[in-house]
Amino acid sequence: MQGLFAAGECACVSVHGANRLGTNSLVDLIVFGRRGGKAMAEFVQHADYAPLPQAPEANTLAQIARIRTGKGKEIPGRIRLEMQKVMMDHVGVFREGPTIQKALDVVRELQQRYQNISVQDASSTFNTDILEAWELGCLLDLAEVTALSALNRTESRGAHWREDFPTRDDVNWMKHTFVTLKDGKQELSYKSVTLTKFEPKERKY
Repeated sequence: MQGLFAAGECACVSVHGANRLGTNSLVDLIVFGRRGGKAMAEFVQHADYAPLPQAPEANTLAQIARIRTGKGKEIPGRIRLEMQKVMMDHVGVFREGPTIQKALDVVRELQQRYQNISVQDASSTFNTDILEAWELGCLLDLAEVTALSALNRTESRGAHWREDFPTRDDVNWMKHTFVTLKDGKQELSYKSVTLTKFEPKERKY
């Protein structure tokens, strides 16, 4: 997206690839944060304002209004706890197909229940109740993306360990996974990994 700069894991620069664990993401932030900042400073010297669609805020305002005025019986905190438990139990570092599928089914059920939430605080100022409820919707989407991608990747690589597919498969899976929302459904696509000086190696520790 023209004019949008990102640093860290969301930038997909693959400094560590699938082996990124712990606080190693600091390299992504420090190195590419600096590079990104310099690139932004240069970009704004020549960039013009980008055209915006009509009422670009409309979708977000509608989501917040739906949460504030919702009269459903579902409590966001309970849905969040159920999501956390199923993702921890079935989509942790060690995974296998049937349990990932179970987690995916549960997450999609929770997404349906999320449409029937209500919040206790409906005020419009400094409302963390609404903020956390809105964030829950985002977390459920990301949980679905994570489980769907893990289920589809039939190999083990770095921090993604499939107990039913314990070996790495560079022939079929040396590629990035992308998930796009189309017509309300998640759609998978891929991008080839660009190999430069340091090729990925099997983890030996």
